[in-house]
Amino acid sequence: MLKLGTVDIPLVRSPFYVLVYIGTWHIGIALVDMVSTCPLCRLACVILFPIAITFYITWWFVHFVDGFFSPIYANLGISIFGLGFVTSITFIFLVGVFMSSWLGASALSLGEWFIKRMPFVRHIYNASKQISTAISPGCYSYQNTQAFKEVAVIRHPRIGEYAFGFITSTVVLQTDSGEEELCCVYVPTNHLYIGDIFLVNSKDVIRPNLSVREGIEIVVSGGMSMPQVLSTLIPNSIHADKTRRSRS
Repeated sequence: MLKLGTVDIPLVRSPFYVLVYIGTWHIGIALVDMVSTCPLCRLACVILFPIAITFYITWWFVHFVDGFFSPIYANLGISIFGLGFVTSITFIFLVGVFMSSWLGASALSLGEWFIKRMPFVRHIYNASKQISTAISPGCYSYQNTQAFKEVAVIRHPRIGEYAFGFITSTVVLQTDSGEEELCCVYVPTNHLYIGDIFLVNSKDVIRPNLSVREGIEIVVSGGMSMPQVLSTLIPNSIHADKTRRSRS
């Protein structure tokens, strides 16, 4: 082995290959230095990186979804790329149309009744259902009780520091001194699926003028999509929003 810095180059019979290894290594170092020092190269990397990631994930998604129905068409002798993807998207759309009807909702309720009586499967289904409901709140009226209600900012963990979370429910705490309305605030600690739950007095909860979808985007992006200025909701609009949710 030939030691070149921290790189081990295997020795071969012909010295030409050794020169190729050394030349490639020096060219790579030169390219890295050029990209790191040239402002235009850094700008190009900043622009091209999200585009490349978007195309890669989109291409992977197309192949992944296309794989559901492509074997069926392959057995029929039909080999058209993208046909399985179109079929999958059409199938998802038709399922959504069917589930939005009374018959689909009844079939879903019957299926959930069977699933919730299976010892192990019901826990997986309930967890996955809560996650999907949180990401897409308000898809069904019966899911509104489990979805994120509002975006909330609470004082945590120390004075002068704030945590970003979501109001999931409200509870009334009865003590000897009286009753106190508490908000159940879910604060994500690992993107959106793992977090802590805090019971905070409703008067101490700061409600920014953000929708739940905007709050989810802020959490998933690691705070990079946070607006520069946060404004709180007007008390009248908060009361109207609570009245609208109670009626629904």
